Amino acid sequence: MRFAFARLSLLAAAITVSAPAPVLADDGLAFNIGAVSDYRYRGVSQSRLKPAVQGGVDYTMGSFYLGAWASTIKWVKDAGGNAPLELDLYGGYKGSITKELGFDVGALAYQYPRHEADKIGAPSPNTFELYGALSYGPATLKYSHATTNLFGFSDSKGSGYLDLSATFDVGGGFSVVPHVGYQRVKGWSDATYTDYSLTVTKDVSGVLLSAAVIGTDADGFYVAPNGKALDKARLVVGAKFNF
Repeated sequence: MRFAFARLSLLAAAITVSAPAPVLADDGLAFNIGAVSDYRYRGVSQSRLKPAVQGGVDYTMGSFYLGAWASTIKWVKDAGGNAPLELDLYGGYKGSITKELGFDVGALAYQYPRHEADKIGAPSPNTFELYGALSYGPATLKYSHATTNLFGFSDSKGSGYLDLSATFDVGGGFSVVPHVGYQRVKGWSDATYTDYSLTVTKDVSGVLLSAAVIGTDADGFYVAPNGKALDKARLVVGAKFNF
């Protein structure tokens, strides 16, 4: 059994209920808490198609930001480890090149406390990525590069994820967020895939509600112990409160 067989997803994806995306506003602390029907990251379920509870904190000082974000997960336990939680620690610098063109550079550490991968003779799932993004109007192009093994895949240092997303305000508190990404897992061609999502969000009195169709072309590579595919298209709903 591959330790990483259930991991690669995200949100990724631009969906608001997956991996953290710092919002630069006034200097100081900001918090968020939420829940989703299925935690998807780069298209693949991290919670075995089950609901997950999530929350985070961000600190902003001018163009610099630091943050931490956590979610309940199931994939590490499914793979023989013992980590019920994913903890992401990140920091970076966000600014403008021109009036229309913005940038964001930083680093993100995915941590799985008490994963116990060594006890089953598997590589650690802990992963460190550097990232850089360019934004123009509603669109953002981002590349993330792993400087360690990627989520427990052996000899996968140097893997990369390229994604393109956009956010369109369609009025009435609604936004539409299309996304497409490409995850290359170095040395693992079968694990390399494209993911996609289309998310609709609605702000209701400070609570951000979301519904997204998320899928991949991984063709059933990522499978749970019960035989269910974790990479097939699925509707994911969530709610998030920022304060």
